[in-house]
Amino acid sequence: MFRSLSITNYRFWFFGALVSNVGTWMQRTAQDWIVLTELTDHDAVAVGITMALQFGPQLLLLPVSGLIADRFDRRKILMVTQSVMGALSLGLGLIMLLGVAELWQVYGFALALGIVSAIDAPARQSFVSELVTERSIPNAVALNSASFNGARLIGPAVAGVLIAAVGSGWVFLINVATFLAMLAALRLLHKDELQPSPRAPRARGQIRAGFSYVGSRPDIMIILVVVFLIGTFGMNFAIFTSTMATVTFGQGASGYGALSSILAVGSITGALLSARRDRPRIGVVIVAAMGFGVACLLSAIAPTYWLFAASLVLVGFGSMTMLTSANAYVQTTTAPAMRGRVMALYMAILAGGTPVGAPLVGWVSNIYGPRWGLGVAALSGIVAALVALGWMIVAQHLRLGFDRTARPVFTLRHDGDQRDSVTTALATEEVAIQRS
Repeated sequence: MFRSLSITNYRFWFFGALVSNVGTWMQRTAQDWIVLTELTDHDAVAVGITMALQFGPQLLLLPVSGLIADRFDRRKILMVTQSVMGALSLGLGLIMLLGVAELWQVYGFALALGIVSAIDAPARQSFVSELVTERSIPNAVALNSASFNGARLIGPAVAGVLIAAVGSGWVFLINVATFLAMLAALRLLHKDELQPSPRAPRARGQIRAGFSYVGSRPDIMIILVVVFLIGTFGMNFAIFTSTMATVTFGQGASGYGALSSILAVGSITGALLSARRDRPRIGVVIVAAMGFGVACLLSAIAPTYWLFAASLVLVGFGSMTMLTSANAYVQTTTAPAMRGRVMALYMAILAGGTPVGAPLVGWVSNIYGPRWGLGVAALSGIVAALVALGWMIVAQHLRLGFDRTARPVFTLRHDGDQRDSVTTALATEEVAIQRS
């Protein structure tokens, strides 16, 4: 489960990212809280707009962000982006402490952070492959998810306590210090032990080549469809947890922060179990998507705060199992020279649907109530699973049978010959996905 931590460079990266991610979750919690309670009167649409501004640039900058990650030194890219994000956190913290913050200013900082994050995300995702061997990429990706969600377990709870004790402005300033941990980790990396991917040469048509590559891979296309549906309409956790906590159950900042931490318990579990798998599979993505939809449905009908909190463990488990498996599958089956552009498309689809989904879910929550917003999330997971399952049955000849132990076995035969080194091996065998 933790085999990638035996690699020195990955250890530096893992612990630096863990500290930085704690600060990021503290800032996200504080930002959503001030928009919901200090700058508006519990306006879920305003929270949705903030999320849209923060994640929308990943979609708009898709044509260039992936190419930047493929063409330039990813370590240097990350040092620049992490420094700029730290400066933005400092600015937001200062206007909060000075008492001059207005909603439009928070919108502006969210947009600026979104632009920098759009450059940071594909470089950060694809940089993992330079820290470990090809065989260890799925494990490293899963541990990254565990780190991110371990931070989600700590950050929101700490933020809730700090908001109540000293105010939200200090949360942003503390986050500035956590960026230093990430910068220190990047400095400490042993450059001679890195395994850099081939750099994309300067040539015309490189952006188009990235889209063409994904278009030639129907397996990646269906993964992106699942990620888009759930990322756009299902993973608006800031809206769900904040409105359910305050509007439905009458909780304060501490109660809201606790929900994000409880959600992280399931997320960490899903990520760590994914780390034990030798190879990511599309079947796991489909089952996890369906599980996410059912878990959201249970959350929507939970009658009490604590039952709602308990259901979030299942929501976190389903969402993170799906995302970790999808991320690892895309990275390990993509040609190294294309990895930055493909991951840029992956991240853009995951977060780029937020400008559409977050305001829509916020509107549904305002008009019909937070429970109906969770109903939209439940529908997204169920529909995504059914679409992917239908593709596997029709295009990939998935069949249900029984082995000698009477256990159901899904047999999938891959057709076609346009595959890279990993999927070519898969094309020559039958992959049995068994339910233990």
